[in-house]
Amino acid sequence: MLANFLNKSKPINFIGILVFFLVCYLIATVSTFFTVGFSADKLLQSFLLLLLFLSVFFFYNFILNKNKLTFDNSYAYFLFTLFVICVLPELSNYKTLILVTIYLFFLRKLYSLRSSKKVIQKLFDSGFWLGILFILEPISILFFILIFTGISLHQKITLHTLFTPIAGFITPLFIYFTYFFWFDKTKVFTSLFDFNLNFDIELYTKTKFSWFFVCIFIASLFSIIFKSAKTIGVSNTFRRSWNLLITNFLIVLIYLALLPAKNGSEVLFILFPASVIITNGIQLIKKNSVKNLILYGFLVGSIFFCFFL
Repeated sequence: MLANFLNKSKPINFIGILVFFLVCYLIATVSTFFTVGFSADKLLQSFLLLLLFLSVFFFYNFILNKNKLTFDNSYAYFLFTLFVICVLPELSNYKTLILVTIYLFFLRKLYSLRSSKKVIQKLFDSGFWLGILFILEPISILFFILIFTGISLHQKITLHTLFTPIAGFITPLFIYFTYFFWFDKTKVFTSLFDFNLNFDIELYTKTKFSWFFVCIFIASLFSIIFKSAKTIGVSNTFRRSWNLLITNFLIVLIYLALLPAKNGSEVLFILFPASVIITNGIQLIKKNSVKNLILYGFLVGSIFFCFFL
């Protein structure tokens, strides 16, 4: 039943999944009010967080529809929503949601390189958004690897394609530097380059996160193996996007491991490539009964992770 409902990408699917998220968000918010007490400030904060969540869902769906990273269905959006629900209690700060929104702006330009239209503009924009992401979280400079991977997969490597994203990256940094130079606070700017790497993954060894990563990693690994076997002999746009997705997944794993401050909310970064990769694996399954078993398993698991772990 669930597989049939998600088999097409229709507005009713989007609305139904969104309503399910809103119910879970409302329950989690009300539970917090009972725990820490109710106040107008907390209510306003919850409302603003909800708006940020909605922006994340919107841009996620936009990237999928525009770049044909899956078939015409709602599996990826459904899985992404479930994964967000898994870590809903940890998503109580603005910074992570703002970072993820900017990250999706960046990915939107990057995955659109599959088309040869306005390539230079897309590369500049991807560098620009990465520059903003770098200002907010310096370790994000790792995603430069993703830009150059996208160029090598989808476009020709030339001086223009190599240096355009660098120019885009420098633009917000130049504005940022000018601001602090004017107020004689250049040390604040230079501190961006004092990378405080922290390869401490103790947080991820806790029961909730260890199971969360194990489930995502195993499902992604199986999808990568079987989907790659299907695409390896085919030379088309999707195969190149598929390789970019895998690279995206691996870079985010390194990004999460090296983040200086970890509180659990940062796992949102891996949900885009993971949900799309897993969806491509599910699409290979012929029997609806097996699909339903997997989808209901993810559904029950997300509720358990959110409210009982």
